Amino acid sequence: MNAAHRNIAHWEERVDLAAAFRWTARLDMHEAVANHFSLAVNEDGTKFLMNPFARHFARMKASELLLLDANDPKTLDRPGAPDPTAWGLHGAIHRNCPHARCVMHVHSIHATVLASLADSRLPPIDQNTAMFFNRCVVDESFGGMAFDSEGERCSRLMSDPKVKTMIMGNHGVLVVGDTVADTFNRLYYFERAAETYIRALQTGRPLRVLSDEVAEKTAREWEDYPSTAEHFLAEIRTMLDADGADYAN
Repeated sequence: MNAAHRNIAHWEERVDLAAAFRWTARLDMHEAVANHFSLAVNEDGTKFLMNPFARHFARMKASELLLLDANDPKTLDRPGAPDPTAWGLHGAIHRNCPHARCVMHVHSIHATVLASLADSRLPPIDQNTAMFFNRCVVDESFGGMAFDSEGERCSRLMSDPKVKTMIMGNHGVLVVGDTVADTFNRLYYFERAAETYIRALQTGRPLRVLSDEVAEKTAREWEDYPSTAEHFLAEIRTMLDADGADYAN
């Protein structure tokens, strides 16, 4: 790391976010140069870091992340403007949902398959799927790409602080959290849960669905379980460092 980078505002938050981008690419949960992550860096959540336009997740660097203001209507008119759909979606959420400190949106395969089903709910068939029991919202009103009006509509679906995951019908998935570690952990587990469910459906055999009581108990147990999210992100950074990755530049 260049010593000068240490003086860039919100440096550790930038490094965490860059690491999450890199690991998302390694897990093949990204899509070309689309999809976007953001992280609020002020108290009311309106100023946030986000990936620059058309930069591949596998090349993301901490120093290159954009610092944006959700209340700046001139953002897309400035040089180096972000992806307009990223601005429409993330700008609206950071403007309207101060509890959503970190926002991650991808079109990962299994989450998107789930979002393409007529019934996009995720039933609790194991302890990972149970993590999301009664803690997801399904957007059933896809209206096109997430420019301003669509982004505002989606942000209203995330107004309840208890809702941390939005299954975006005909689109993908969006997760929010308190930190990069918390949010990436949730994104990772949602994709795993969606894959388990999709693969179970592919067998054509009846599903062993947990009762509502056991599913809710398990979801609460997840919430009470000693958090591994920070450890997961720390391990990701250690593995990236061992490989000589330049994400922290």
